[in-house]
Parts: sequence; structure tokens; C-alpha cells
Amino acid sequence: WFQHPESPVMERLVKFHDFVFGIEVAIVLLVLGIMLYIMIRFNAKANPVPSKNTHNTFLEVVWTVIPIIILVVIAVPSFKFLYYADHTTKPEMTLKVIGNQWFWSYAYPDNGNIQFDSLIVAKEDLKPGQPRLLTVDNSVVLPVHTNIRILNTSNDVIHDWAIPSLGLKLDTTPGRMNENWVRINKEGDYYGMCSELCGINHGFMPIHVHAVSKAAFAEWVASKTKKKSASANTNSAVHVVQTTGR
Repeated sequence: WFQHPESPVMERLVKFHDFVFGIEVAIVLLVLGIMLYIMIRFNAKANPVPSKNTHNTFLEVVWTVIPIIILVVIAVPSFKFLYYADHTTKPEMTLKVIGNQWFWSYAYPDNGNIQFDSLIVAKEDLKPGQPRLLTVDNSVVLPVHTNIRILNTSNDVIHDWAIPSLGLKLDTTPGRMNENWVRINKEGDYYGMCSELCGINHGFMPIHVHAVSKAAFAEWVASKTKKKSASANTNSAVHVVQTTGR
């Protein structure tokens, strides 16, 4: 079954799945019932003289029209969901996801252009309580109750940034920018994996999203921006010293 949905996209996906699953069950039961009826009603013992009818125009129309109607009934909500999950019309911030062999890079262009890489933590370096194969050195921090536009691309081959509980799954394609979005319902930790075979370490590209309140996210951005500024000042000072030394 699905993980518990924690975003509007995933909530709609679960409802659509349940809707289509109900139709599939009904079709299976109908076909099974028809097969049982045929086996009982038209076996050699119950029907020693076989029918010589070759076709029935009415039945042929029925089993052509009914599947068309079923497909239309499935297609309409399917397209509505695809357009809903494609992008948000009112983004409040942007997260850029870059796939690499074999780690992820992230950028926050609307929040001081914070950038960092996120690599898996080796089994021997795990702390108590940290999940194996899902723990990373730098988690993605995102605010809850915020429309977040996600831009996906890659530096080498096709990867796939997927977090099941948030309804996120989209290829990161080199030379192309793919877009989807998320609005996280509540604070917590959400995990995913690369879902596109991308090489020998494909199974070692975990994703960890740490969802926090908007206030906590603002504090995180401020701390990251401060560190970035301090690092830039240090590099500038070193450059001045080197230039003066010359």
C-alpha cells in the first residue's frame, strides 16, 4: 500500500488510485462471473447440442462501447491530476535539485542562493536511530504549508528525485529543467531514493527532507546565509593577504 500521504498531490494520488482500483475490481469480478456462468451453462453435460451462432451484433457493440466509456471515466480525473501535479501557479519559494553520480546537489535561489551537496552516510558512521541507506550528511530543509516549486536537472545521466509520502517522483534529465511542486502538510522527516537506474551506486542516493515550521526555516536560512557570508569574507581576506604579499 502507499505511505501515508503528507501533501495535497499525494492525497489526490491516493484517491485516484482507490477510484481506479475499484473499477479494476469490478471488471475482474464481472469477467469472473461471466466465465463461471459460461462454464456452468454451456458445458457439454448441460448443453449437449452446441449453439451454432457465430456472432451477436448487439453484444459486439456493448463490449466495444463499455470499455470506451470506462477509459473516458478514468482519463478525465487522470488528466486533471496530471495538470494539478505538474506545477503550482502560486509558488512561494523554489528548490533546485541537481542529480550527480552518485549524490544530490541542492540550491535555494530565493533564499540567499544557499547551495550544498547531500551524500549518503556510510553504515559505520551512522548514529543510533539513523536509518541505514537513507541517512545523508546534509538534509533538505523545507517549510511546511508552503507552495514549493521544485526544478529538477542533472549534471551527467538521468536520475529521479522521488519521495513517496510527498507524491514526488520526477526525472532529473541532463540539459533539461523539469518542474513539479510540493506543499508539505506537517513537520517531520521524509525519505526517498533515486528511482531511475543511473549506474553502479544507484542504490546509494538517498533523499532526506526535513520539514520544519516557517519560523524555523527562516532561522535555518539566516544561519546558512551567515556562514556563507563569513566564508566569503575569509576567502576575500586571504586573497588580499596573498595579493599584498606579492
